Amino acid sequence: MINKTVSNVSEACKGIADGMTFMLGGFGLSGIPENAIAELVRQDVKNVTCISNNAGIDNFGLGLLLQKHQIKKMISSYVGENAEFERQMLSGELEVELIPQGTLAQRCLAAQSGIPAFYTPAGYGTEVGEGKESREFNGKMYLMEKAFEADFAFVKAWKGDEAGNLIFKGTARNFNPNMCGAAKITVAEVEELVPAGELDPNQIHIPGIFVQRIFQGVNYEKRIEQLTVRKR
Repeated sequence: MINKTVSNVSEACKGIADGMTFMLGGFGLSGIPENAIAELVRQDVKNVTCISNNAGIDNFGLGLLLQKHQIKKMISSYVGENAEFERQMLSGELEVELIPQGTLAQRCLAAQSGIPAFYTPAGYGTEVGEGKESREFNGKMYLMEKAFEADFAFVKAWKGDEAGNLIFKGTARNFNPNMCGAAKITVAEVEELVPAGELDPNQIHIPGIFVQRIFQGVNYEKRIEQLTVRKR
């Protein structure tokens, strides 16, 4: 049995460097790799490109990297909750590529599957399609989108085992599974790490073949992005 366990987040992030491209799972603040983000902040890696559905908020998630101007380019779908992101984008400090959410998900899956490109109708005839190849299928126009190329994918799962098999819980089962195996190295942080064989095979969402390093995370805050409560 191949044991993919590493002792901590520092060991899991071994090999990261300035100028790399990172994938980061999660949706809003749900299911984000909190430990990995904190380590990227600690190591002060610079000029990185981040592929993530969101950009966190001003003082949490990827917002922590934005505060220190560590991100050169963001490739995202929705970034409306981060004022610092907006400021950096409008001032020209931050390069931004906004793409449809489904296209973002499929570009991750294409990389995971080893498919270099695919066609989608999303974005045709808009700014999203400028400079991209297009083609007609059955009377409808489609854009060609390319698979992402990333150095590291950082994902967060609920449970995992020493072989890298992963189970996601609730809303965390969003972009995390799509990003597993979609980069040269996939790093999974889990809330509970168990010996190989303890997970029910029928419950596993991502097999260990898509994961290179796994560790048990600590001190998860699991913040709520938009807290809405009923008036008493």
